[in-house]
Amino acid sequence: MSDAPKPLPTSLAANPRLSRWLRFTPQGQVVVSPGKVEIGQGILTALAQIAADELDVEPARVAVRAVATPDSPDEGVTSGSLSVQNSGVALRHACAEARGIFLQVAAQSSGVALDALRVEDGEFLGPQGRVGSYWELADRDLLDCDATPGSRAKPPAARRVAGRSAPRLDLPDKVFGRPRFLHDQRPDGLLHARVIRPPARGARLLEAPASALPPGVTLARDGSFLAVLAESEHLAETAARKLEAACRWQEADTLPEEAQLAEWLRAAPDPMETIAERQDAAGDVAQHAEAGFFRPPIAHASIGPSCAVARWDGERVEIWSHTQGPYNLRMDLAKALRMAEEAILVRHVEGAGCYGHNGADDVALDAALAARAAPGRPVRMLWTRAQELGWSPFSSAMLVEVSAGLDASGGIAEFAVEVTSNGHSSRPGRGSLPTLLAAPDLADPFPQPPAINHGLQRGGGAQRNAVPIYRVPKLRVALKTVTAMPLRTSAMRGLGAPVNVWAIESVMDQLAAMAGADPLEFRLRHLDDARAAEVLRVAAEMAGWRGRARAEGVGMGMAVARYKNLGAWCAVVAEIEAAEVIRARRIWIAADMGEVVNPDGAANQLEGSAIHATSQALKEAVRFDRRNVTSDSWESYPILRFSEVPAVQVKLVERPELPPLGAGEPAFGPTVAAIANAIRDSLGVQPRVMPFTPENLATAPAV
Repeated sequence: MSDAPKPLPTSLAANPRLSRWLRFTPQGQVVVSPGKVEIGQGILTALAQIAADELDVEPARVAVRAVATPDSPDEGVTSGSLSVQNSGVALRHACAEARGIFLQVAAQSSGVALDALRVEDGEFLGPQGRVGSYWELADRDLLDCDATPGSRAKPPAARRVAGRSAPRLDLPDKVFGRPRFLHDQRPDGLLHARVIRPPARGARLLEAPASALPPGVTLARDGSFLAVLAESEHLAETAARKLEAACRWQEADTLPEEAQLAEWLRAAPDPMETIAERQDAAGDVAQHAEAGFFRPPIAHASIGPSCAVARWDGERVEIWSHTQGPYNLRMDLAKALRMAEEAILVRHVEGAGCYGHNGADDVALDAALAARAAPGRPVRMLWTRAQELGWSPFSSAMLVEVSAGLDASGGIAEFAVEVTSNGHSSRPGRGSLPTLLAAPDLADPFPQPPAINHGLQRGGGAQRNAVPIYRVPKLRVALKTVTAMPLRTSAMRGLGAPVNVWAIESVMDQLAAMAGADPLEFRLRHLDDARAAEVLRVAAEMAGWRGRARAEGVGMGMAVARYKNLGAWCAVVAEIEAAEVIRARRIWIAADMGEVVNPDGAANQLEGSAIHATSQALKEAVRFDRRNVTSDSWESYPILRFSEVPAVQVKLVERPELPPLGAGEPAFGPTVAAIANAIRDSLGVQPRVMPFTPENLATAPAV
């Protein structure tokens, strides 16, 4: 066994300066500065708990500072259920090392042996009493040094804050309506701005008559980018409507027929590439199953439209944004504005919640372009509801085709999955071209780069969770990434996982029926992953699976997956009622996420994920004609209402001694799949097209 010290956590190795992660104030506060942002998932609370634990201070002393470039650590994008796994582990090491540094100084100055010192709420105590505190040494710059390898964090048994539920730090302001959100900002001298989008994808602006503008309105134009600025929000909105009606555009059909979208994907000329293959000895196939699954594009549908504030000061621009990646956004702003990154400051402020890449980054460029017309004044750019639903990046339409076979004993002999989809990431900062919405509209335009899929070693994109977790002797998984992108696509909660888990778990129910086996027992028979099997048993027990009673129009289904095949394990059982529409009545979730820092926060994430998945499964689809998106209102893009929310019950499999895994996304795919399998159980049809509306179920094959 090697005696080499354990390497630094990834995020800390990339940002090793301890003073970038935390500092102490003489007033008795710990200021923590992570590189991850709060988007409603409660990460600030979990990180504060980790810091309090390692520093031996009360949680109330810990303040978490929002990300701002260039001072905060650059931790990339807050995504992929990786915040505790990456940022939390890095912060734990940084705080543990900081504690050791301060105690060494206290020992040297007091003459008390280091191992005789302890910390109580930031005070250093020896056998004879108090010898100092973090606060008394706060001005000594003791953390102006790099982190060093080696494990210093407390063992799980010594933690007294992490692992216990804690109230969310961000909720009081939100509950009591205090101005916490970016949308609430009203700095002195504020101007309000609205952007005018084209009437068709790819349209070019021919004429924008300034004569259409009311008095007191400023026009900002750069090629086909067009915006108005005014002293009041009402005047900006009025001016935008008048100017939009007066503009002339050159436009053409650029979108495929909506009803033929699955065929359009299938016919795309891009190659189908094998990404996983296994050829172990298997019995002959005695029974065969085939099924194809289609999901249309999906919108983020954030309740609050995207917003940003920008201010130009000479050759520098400052941006306030609810982006999930401040440094990544800065990179793409620099490309689009043709500026040095050092001339752009991005400050994160909470905004509309979103799991994935919505319009937050795009509206930041809109705000910067508009603010360039009013130097020295802050400009608040707010999208309309139609712009939010119609122009934010969408999750790609996906086509997943599965074939599988059973041997003579009823065991799985072979399994094949073919995924066809656009890429699932066009986030800023990941390529040579800016991916921001307005970049192709500029007078000196940038081409729109196609979205990409990361490899499976990074969790994948369209192919995420396309490799079954079950024991399969003969396996083939393939991916066709469609590079033509008539609708801009990017990351949505789970990326390709919800569709792939739905497809795989639906076929698992199909195979179980062919084998004459109960869906639970059939899955357990083919699971070598003990942690997957355990969450499946726990969820089934919570739902009373084995003793469930039959009722007319009521069905129960199950699904299990390990998110990204790298992250947390999650099993879901869903109960639905089929009447004039499908309604999810109850959902049971069992999850194994290793160490859980804030159990209540983790449960919030799993519950929210299940509700979000229910909305997508039953209601959501982007609609479009040959030129533009038409589902740009709540009437044309319905989401789940409060009255339709199922009762959700969560149980966490406790493993505090194991590394933490994320909570925001593992339940999403299994929830979609469990609802589909519950529909199969109640109606005797296999849902093949999302959402599971009466119209789509009418075409579903009988089972």
